[in-house]
Amino acid sequence: MLYTGISSAERGLVQRIGLATSTDLITWKKHPANPVMVSDSRWYEALDLQAWREQAWRDPWVFADPGGDGFHALITARSATGPPDARGVIAHATSDDLVSWTIGPPLSEPGEFGHLEVPQVEMVNGESVLVFSVGAGDISALRRGRDVAVTATYQCPAPSLLGPFDPAIARPVAMPPLYSGRLTQAPDGSWVMIGFLDVDEAGEFVGAITDPIPIEWASIQSAR
Repeated sequence: MLYTGISSAERGLVQRIGLATSTDLITWKKHPANPVMVSDSRWYEALDLQAWREQAWRDPWVFADPGGDGFHALITARSATGPPDARGVIAHATSDDLVSWTIGPPLSEPGEFGHLEVPQVEMVNGESVLVFSVGAGDISALRRGRDVAVTATYQCPAPSLLGPFDPAIARPVAMPPLYSGRLTQAPDGSWVMIGFLDVDEAGEFVGAITDPIPIEWASIQSAR
């Protein structure tokens, strides 16, 4: 299991990614190589409280390379350049063994969001799609100038599981506003989304996980 970690020595402001292992999925041990993934300042923003509230490096989504060449991780991060409210990018790392990771350049360009949280990429009915979540307050001024800012899980069609991803074409998933939406397959093979219900229509906090919601490919394809 890969997870996000912070240190009290840095007041919890710098995020890193650690690894834990288990033989029964109940008891977990931190790996001695931790942290196994740290941000690389060649591409990604270091802690700068004038630009952002934290050093973003979290939410690893790990999947096996489709061609059998190790593993990939997509990570919530921020570009080292660009307007502070628009530096959110999808960071990329690769590994042969899930312990030693090589950090690479981002798979998306900055410009739309302050960050792209809890990313996930899947092949849905033969088409690649990235999903991520953004709060209305973390949407860039550039995007606000042409679109309504909403807190939601967003979907972004892509040419492959490794992008490149274009957040400019990302749109909210057409369903009740969800955060941290996750695509998964039901027992019959159909695609559903499970997400976090943040607030109700009156703006009151809900804090509940949805039942599986059926997903139609048209809701993704319409963003093209």
